[in-house]
Amino acid sequence: MQLIELLAPDRVRVPLRSRAKDDLLRELVELAAGQHGHEVVDALLRSVREREAVLSTGIGDGVAIPHGRTPRLDSLVLAAGVCAEPVEFGALDGRPVQICFLLAGPESAAGAHVRTLGRISRLLNRVSLREALRGATTSEEFLALVRDSEEAAA
Repeated sequence: MQLIELLAPDRVRVPLRSRAKDDLLRELVELAAGQHGHEVVDALLRSVREREAVLSTGIGDGVAIPHGRTPRLDSLVLAAGVCAEPVEFGALDGRPVQICFLLAGPESAAGAHVRTLGRISRLLNRVSLREALRGATTSEEFLALVRDSEEAAA
């Protein structure tokens, strides 16, 4: 599954408004949950926070890929964005993050969840894509960069 199939303009925010890690997690969860309502937001935020308590999903190079699972979702959802200012995230390399992708879904989609995390990681391993995403000024530009990068990788 292509990332662009999981992303939609209403689940991408450029710039993300949050200045602190917990606020950023909530902002991304709210984007991902969309119209699902407060119960889904609360359950997903709890799951994402629990995952962060185990080990930061700030993978380095200014990138974070928080993720969680909840039975309140029927399928995988993805939200993403670029922070207006770098956010201290407790990343593995100690650097603040600017590029964020949040992945969520039901436990029944565990295999697809892991494959999608791998796909995000592989794409964001490219310095040129990370630099381009940091420079994106709109959600549409962000989406176009992801789409073009996935097409180039195919």
